[in-house]
Amino acid sequence: MTLTLHLEQALLPGGFADDVRLTVSEGAITAVEAGVPAGAGDTRLTGLALPGMPNLHSHAFQRGMAGLSERRGAAEDSFWTWRDVMYRFLDRLDPDDVQALAAQAFVEMLEGGFTALAEFHYLHHDKDGRPYADIAAMGGAIAAAAGETGLGLTLLPVLYRFGNFGQAPSVHGQRRFVNDRDSYLKLIEASEAAIRPLPDARLGLAPHSLRAVALDDLGWLAALRPEGPLHIHVAEQMREVEDSVAIMGRRPVALLADTVELDRRWCLIHATHLDDSERDAIAASGAVAGLCPITEASLGDGIFDGVRYRASGGVFGVGSDSNIQIDAGAELRLLEYSQRFRDRRRALMAEADASTGVALWRAAAAGGAQACGRALGALAPGLRADLVTLDASHPALIGKTGEAVLDSALFAANALPVRDVFVGGRPVVVDGRHPAREAVKARFAGVMRKLLAAL
Repeated sequence: MTLTLHLEQALLPGGFADDVRLTVSEGAITAVEAGVPAGAGDTRLTGLALPGMPNLHSHAFQRGMAGLSERRGAAEDSFWTWRDVMYRFLDRLDPDDVQALAAQAFVEMLEGGFTALAEFHYLHHDKDGRPYADIAAMGGAIAAAAGETGLGLTLLPVLYRFGNFGQAPSVHGQRRFVNDRDSYLKLIEASEAAIRPLPDARLGLAPHSLRAVALDDLGWLAALRPEGPLHIHVAEQMREVEDSVAIMGRRPVALLADTVELDRRWCLIHATHLDDSERDAIAASGAVAGLCPITEASLGDGIFDGVRYRASGGVFGVGSDSNIQIDAGAELRLLEYSQRFRDRRRALMAEADASTGVALWRAAAAGGAQACGRALGALAPGLRADLVTLDASHPALIGKTGEAVLDSALFAANALPVRDVFVGGRPVVVDGRHPAREAVKARFAGVMRKLLAAL
C-alpha cells in the first residue's frame, strides 16, 4: 500500500524544510520532496514534523507501580530499597495483567512522542518461578500490547542467572527472572514466535547485568544473534561499581569491554559512573549509551557525563525505563538540565551556535534507532515512516518556526505538545489522543484496583 503525507514543516536530515511530501510504501519512506504543494490525495499534517523518537529502554510492567515507592523507609533509601518494592509488586502479576499494564504504558509512549520501543523484558515465569507452558507467555503479553496500540517493538528477552557478581545465588525476589542457558534458548525461540505477527518487529538479546550473568555468557549471547541488538544494564549505581571492583577486580564497563568486543550492536543502559577511559572506550566502540534521565533522577543514580561523552563522539539515546513519567521531551529536557546543574552553564549538549533542542532530538533519535536495531531515526528514504507532529497552536509554540519550535517544545511546554503520530505510515495518535486510550485505561484501572487491593 502506498500513501503520501504532506507536512507543513519538517526536520529533515539536511535541516528544516517547508511543504514536504513523503511517499510511503509498506510502512517505509520511499521519497522525500521539499517545497512542493499538497496533492489531491495527500494526507495533510500541520505543525512541525519530527522523526519519531525511539524509546530504547523500558520495563513496561513498572508503569503499574509508579508512585508506590515514594515513602521514606526507616533506613536510607536507594535503588536497592526501591528494588525490594518492585519485587513485591511483580509477585502478583500474570500475563493478562502485564498486557494491560503494557498497553497503558504504550499508549502514553505514543502520545508522548515515542514511536518505537526496545522492551528490556526480564519478567518471564509464573509466581512460583516455574516457566509457563508457553515459556514466552509474558513476552507474548508485551507483543500483544504492542499490536493493539501500534507501537513499533524490539523485544529483548533478558538472561538472568545469578544474584550478584561472582555468580552468587539469586534471591527469592528474582525467581521469576531466572533461566539457565537451555531454558533461555527456548525462551528466545518462543519470543520470536510471539513477535512474528507484528509489522517490522525485531528480537534482540539482553544479559541483565554483569551481576546477573557469568562473564562467558556475554560472548555466548553475542554469537547467538550476530546481527541483532544487545543491551545490558551497567554502572548504574556506585555500589555496583564498588562490588565489581571488590569481587571482579575491575570497574564494570572496563570489565565488560575486556570480556566482549563492544560495537554498534551494544546498548549500555545507564552507564552513569564511568572513569575517563571507560567513557572514551564506549564512545570509540560505536555502542549506544542508553540514558534514562527521569528514572536515574528518581532512583538517585547520579548524572551521566553527557558533555564529555558527546565531545568524544559518543552515541546516545533515551528511554523511559521505570515509566514513572512517559514523555520523550521530558527525558531530553532533564538530560540537558542535569548537565547544567552539574557544570553551572547552559546549552551544554549542543554544538556552538546551534539549537539545543535540535541537537538533542537528532542525536537521541539516531541513537535510539541504532539501539532498537531498526531502520528509524530520520525522515529519509529507506527508513520507516515514523513521525511526530507538534501542535502549532500550543501556547509555547505560537508564532514560531524551525528550531525555535523544537527548542520551545522541549524547554517551554509542560509536556511535549504532540498533535499526530504515525508509525510505519499508519496514524496512531490524532489530535493528541490515541484512539484506544479510554478502552486501554479502563482495562488498566481494573488491573490496578485488583493489584492494589492485594498489597
